[in-house]
Amino acid sequence: MSATLSSTRTRAALRASARISAELLLLLVGLAVALWLLGQMWSIVWPLVVGLFITTLTWPPTRFLRRHGWPPALAAAFVTVLFLLAVAGIVALIAVPVASQSGELTDGVVEGLQRVREWAAGPPLNIGDDEITKALDSAVARAQDGLGSMVTTVVSGVSTVVNGLVTAILALFLMFFFLKDGPRFLPWLARQLPGRFAADVPTVAGRSWDTLGAFVRSQALVGLLDAVLIGIGLWILDVPLVLPLAVLTFVSAFVPIIGALFAGLVAVLIALVSNGLTDALIVLAIIVAVQQLEGNVFQPMIQSRGLGLHAAVILLAVTLGGSLAGIVGSLLAVPVAAVLAVIWNYVREQLSDPREESGADGGVVVAP
Repeated sequence: MSATLSSTRTRAALRASARISAELLLLLVGLAVALWLLGQMWSIVWPLVVGLFITTLTWPPTRFLRRHGWPPALAAAFVTVLFLLAVAGIVALIAVPVASQSGELTDGVVEGLQRVREWAAGPPLNIGDDEITKALDSAVARAQDGLGSMVTTVVSGVSTVVNGLVTAILALFLMFFFLKDGPRFLPWLARQLPGRFAADVPTVAGRSWDTLGAFVRSQALVGLLDAVLIGIGLWILDVPLVLPLAVLTFVSAFVPIIGALFAGLVAVLIALVSNGLTDALIVLAIIVAVQQLEGNVFQPMIQSRGLGLHAAVILLAVTLGGSLAGIVGSLLAVPVAAVLAVIWNYVREQLSDPREESGADGGVVVAP
């Protein structure tokens, strides 16, 4: 005999489903409003995020100086100047060797173009100089026709560079103030909040700060592994500018996707014009292999240990962030996921019932 459905239980289940759906809808609306507000304030949010990132790198030496009696403002100023000198040193380490070998690289590029032209003139293409000249004239004519769009592109690029400089300057000033006044922020925040928020919000903020530091350190370690492995490959192949290329690889590791593509393209181009096509293809294979190891092995393993996230969660977060917000989304996906995990774990701790454990004498001990 088949059982019949209970109308009372069915109505209760439908009411519960409707209530849960309405609550989820309200949460989604609230999230959409928060994201919209974030987009409206992005001009100040992005420098704030960049300032927090570089503060996590510079806070350990600042903390060391403060513990040894340095005034907060002096320690912050000294570390800020030291950070600027380090950035200038990295730029010099890349630019000076490139400038010293620019003549050799230019000759290599010209020779490479000549080889391509000779190859195109032979079989099976049999493209003569006249046809190459016509193709160049056609390209010039198209460029002239599209001069307006080119000017627009240049103006847009200049605007992007200016915005980047403004962001960098704001982030640098914010880093100084974070280093100087950072330890006083959480006590100040606790005094401004009422009730339980005075304890909950500073606790979550402190844990999030630790998580952000773990992210930046793990990203630096991944970039160092990339730089060492690719640098060894370039050194074995006797490609020039090995050290600048390794430094460029390390720095570009902090910019997902585009950074790796840019560093790899530069390395392959230098190998092509200096060592030839065969070595360039080998360099390309090395870079692809290292990038695959980074994206699928190094980064998920290192960041999962430092951030407390599973490797699969990190891969999915990067994919989702890139699809939603491009390069910036890929850069922020992992720290945002880690902070969300911190918030979720704290909320779960507060909502969980006290655990009961058996004591040594057979009694019951209630764990906090």
